[in-house]
Amino acid sequence: MEVKNNFKDFIALNVKESIWEHFYTVAPLVVIGTKEEDGFDLAPKHMVTPIGFTDYFGFVCTPRHATYRNIQKEKRFTVSFVKPDQILLSSLAAMPRCAVDNFSKDITTHIPTVSTEEGANIFIADSYVMLDCNLHLVIDGFDDYSIITGKIKAAMVHRDYKIVSDEGQQTQIYENPLLAYIAQGRFASIKKTMSYPYPKDFQR
Repeated sequence: MEVKNNFKDFIALNVKESIWEHFYTVAPLVVIGTKEEDGFDLAPKHMVTPIGFTDYFGFVCTPRHATYRNIQKEKRFTVSFVKPDQILLSSLAAMPRCAVDNFSKDITTHIPTVSTEEGANIFIADSYVMLDCNLHLVIDGFDDYSIITGKIKAAMVHRDYKIVSDEGQQTQIYENPLLAYIAQGRFASIKKTMSYPYPKDFQR
């Protein structure tokens, strides 16, 4: 009897190494803002997600980065969902982690930002969603990485990006595209979308 190989078109990956370099995935791209002793720090992140459907948010970080240490100290962070035309700003935010001699750590002076109401932190100016979060829980132990979660204390959405009805969603997204990070190292501006085919009476 012939045995079919259901995986004949697949290539096995070594799970003892990073598998994520061998295929593309789609993710959001945000910039995390934190307070430092001498100012503020901004860091782009793509391993991010809401935690459930209420007011919790989380992202992956590492103790090697200032973002992790700042949040542990200040117990607070901001999240800026940037637009496709702000991709260079998100790249600038990553520059303090580059090995560049004499590079100014105060990169935030070169990036348009707005402050939280009391000036305790900053967002990327003109982002389409801004979240101000208090630290909720840090989960260490994922080798060199950790999951940082926050409870959202304040949230703002740009008026052009707020969903007001089920009608005209495609037009709204076409006129106000979304930024997607294509890991590893690419990005896309999403303008065309389609309704997801939920089964009848589906409930989340």
